[in-house]
Amino acid sequence: MGSPANSPGERYMPAKSRSAEASRSPVVTSVQPASADAGAARGDDGVRTLRCGVIGVGRMGRHHARIYKELESVELAGVVDDSEDRREAIADQHGCAAYERVDELLAAGVDAVSVAVPTSHHLEVAIPFLEAGVACLIEKPMASDGVEAQRLLDVADRTGAVLQVGHSERYNPAVRALQRERVKNPAAGGIVPRFIEVHRVSPMTFRSVDVSVVFDMMIHDLDVVLMLMDGAEPVDVQASGVPVITEHADVCNARLTFDRPQGRCVANITASRLALKTERKIRIIGDDSYVSIDYAKKAGVVIRRTANTLQLEEVREALRDGADLSDLNYGELVTVEDLAIDDAEPLKMQIEAFLEAVRTGQRPEVDARAGFAAVRTAERIVEAMKADW
Repeated sequence: MGSPANSPGERYMPAKSRSAEASRSPVVTSVQPASADAGAARGDDGVRTLRCGVIGVGRMGRHHARIYKELESVELAGVVDDSEDRREAIADQHGCAAYERVDELLAAGVDAVSVAVPTSHHLEVAIPFLEAGVACLIEKPMASDGVEAQRLLDVADRTGAVLQVGHSERYNPAVRALQRERVKNPAAGGIVPRFIEVHRVSPMTFRSVDVSVVFDMMIHDLDVVLMLMDGAEPVDVQASGVPVITEHADVCNARLTFDRPQGRCVANITASRLALKTERKIRIIGDDSYVSIDYAKKAGVVIRRTANTLQLEEVREALRDGADLSDLNYGELVTVEDLAIDDAEPLKMQIEAFLEAVRTGQRPEVDARAGFAAVRTAERIVEAMKADW
């Protein structure tokens, strides 16, 4: 998205707020939202058709619009963007309305919207919809800082509106497969993380350079790690980073320590937008298992220790005695299995989960609290990183 012409939020402000009120967060104007429930159509399966909209149809928002158009029992009611060419092109492509302002889409009546504008505008764009009880899927990160994230969370709690944060890596088929493995009974091969190693590196694209690599790229991995920790936040954060091309850190390494009833876990996370090639991998080590996942390739492997206590003690005793075990077959002590991973589109799975939450009223898997925790952890990393500058 391009730079705002005047005030930071003018592009998306309700008409009444585009002057003296431009510096404040937007509020719902006197225009009342049409009831999306009244006379709502139903699909062939009897499911009520949801009217959905997309605010911001740039690099990510255009895909949200495409998926809403593809899904059954969903009507793409309209798109909002400051660029007339962009909004008209997407509207023509999908046969929906094009709006310049948020309040126009709100007045048209929608059940749910995707907020895919730059992070600095998430708060002012989402608040009017949440206040009106409209469900919001907000692209990651949830907000620019913890204060704004808390405001979004508070409004969603007060109004009861569904708020989901777009951490799409959660819906990567490899991560879904990992989730299936980790919830198994530990005695049957489940995974209790003790150490997590993450690498997310790519060449500089010169997108999202108004923030550090922590909020740009590492935020994906923070959400996944917090998921693996069942929502627990780190008790200790250490980080180092360097601004090389931009004014913000372009590379960062963070070491997060978690204390849980299951035991301590350390996560070592590296993110860089200075690499010559793209790599997105996570490795998880448990007491008796090791998992390696390649996000980009949607591939993963699980290595489990199968040797019993007696066998392990014999091996360890031999090593203590200085025995040469170079002829020992490592494969006899472990089993190696490929994770069962499908080829589903993460963003589509994310939007389907969002709409299911809208229909059922259930709390989304990646809810406001999960988004807030990721932002708060990212802030702690940035603070720790800057302490070394």
